[in-house]
Amino acid sequence: MGQFLVRRILTIIPTLIAISFVIFAVLDLAPGDPTSALPETIDPQVRQQIRKVMGLDEPLPVKYSLWMRQFFVNEPLALIEKAFDVRIGDSENRLRVTSWGSRGTPVMDIILERVPQTLWVVGLAYVVAIVIAVPVGVVSAIRQYSIFDQLGTFFSLVGYSIPTFFTGLLMILLFSVKLKWFPMIYDTNLQVVDWDSFIQQIKQSIMPVAVLGFFQAATLARFTRSSMLDNIPMDYVRTATAKGFGERYVVIGHILRNSLIPVVTLIALGIPAIFSGAIITEQIFRVNGLGALLIGAIQLNDIPLVQTVTFIFAFLIVVFNLIADVVYGVLDPRIRYR
Repeated sequence: MGQFLVRRILTIIPTLIAISFVIFAVLDLAPGDPTSALPETIDPQVRQQIRKVMGLDEPLPVKYSLWMRQFFVNEPLALIEKAFDVRIGDSENRLRVTSWGSRGTPVMDIILERVPQTLWVVGLAYVVAIVIAVPVGVVSAIRQYSIFDQLGTFFSLVGYSIPTFFTGLLMILLFSVKLKWFPMIYDTNLQVVDWDSFIQQIKQSIMPVAVLGFFQAATLARFTRSSMLDNIPMDYVRTATAKGFGERYVVIGHILRNSLIPVVTLIALGIPAIFSGAIITEQIFRVNGLGALLIGAIQLNDIPLVQTVTFIFAFLIVVFNLIADVVYGVLDPRIRYR
């Protein structure tokens, strides 16, 4: 396992470098720059001076090298300084990746401000989806064609087929406008300081969490059921049953364990979506998370912010792919890494 991890990490490093170059090059070569949003009355020489100050006139390799140093060296140093309240080198003159649309604010500072909201709403929805979907998928497979299986199949198909913007608007009309149970807009500035504010936070999170959780649970439940049905007819299941083991032990200790291998892949690849945020749902409920941040950056043509957020998503996908491979070996003892 140790050699496998070392090989994978050594493979990940050039992969991430290649991904970062592609992301940087595609966005840098895209038409438009921050000066395009300036008034047309500005003198062309002033506009050109602004481009020069922002480094937009430099060749692509120079700009990419500068971004690499800022992102992989300066940003980690700044995060360490902020986390441990220390100073490393000349921190005052250290160049960081700054946003074009937020008056030079460091991009990582903006992202860290949005992460808690995204983790609370989207992350909680994903946890709820897993807790609901896996048991539903298991019971549906074990009790195939039963009423529970038919109901689970129906709700899974409905949840997967209906887009989140439709269920989100439907819940707003029903529970906010009609019944007035929950607020229709998520208050990002709410601070939980006492019991009342905690209840308010729970109430404003119920609808976005329910919308996202329902959609994710539908996919995971169908996938879990299908994987369970593939393993139930296997010889090892008949052997365990013939030895006199109880149904619960056979299901949990044998069938479920092997069935979770493809499910783990789906879950691992879905976890980075937590950090990217549910763009549509965040827009509907006005959750000021990473999804809304990315949309705003694209609209403002804030290239450094879009580059950083996109690369972070790619980094998370690569890392959680590695974590999924490690979990395979834990679930299935037959898998050995050399």
